[in-house]
Amino acid sequence: MKRYLGKKKVLRIYIDTTDKYENTPLWEKILEEVKKEKLAGATLFKAEAGIGAFSELHTFKVWALAQKLPLVIEIIDDDERIESFLNHIDSMIENALITLTETEVIRYKHKNFADKEY
Repeated sequence: MKRYLGKKKVLRIYIDTTDKYENTPLWEKILEEVKKEKLAGATLFKAEAGIGAFSELHTFKVWALAQKLPLVIEIIDDDERIESFLNHIDSMIENALITLTETEVIRYKHKNFADKEY
């Protein structure tokens, strides 16, 4: 579909596994909102380790009951849709690093769109 091609924005939301919204993991709530708002898509990346805003090392510990691991949610769509989405979820986010960069989608393949022009 042509909607997915061309100049787009990449929104990255850096949070961790302990972040919650209404007693639900924040990453889960954000992905639910991505689906509800019909954005082009999102991917959740779980890191093995990272250093947060206060230079605290977050890493997997076998003996810990609750793991505090870095997460990155990456969302790609048009600039207007990304800005609108970010405003929509702003009240859900307490602690996060959020970045926005430009990208160009040069190809999008999906078997359900095989007979359509890109």
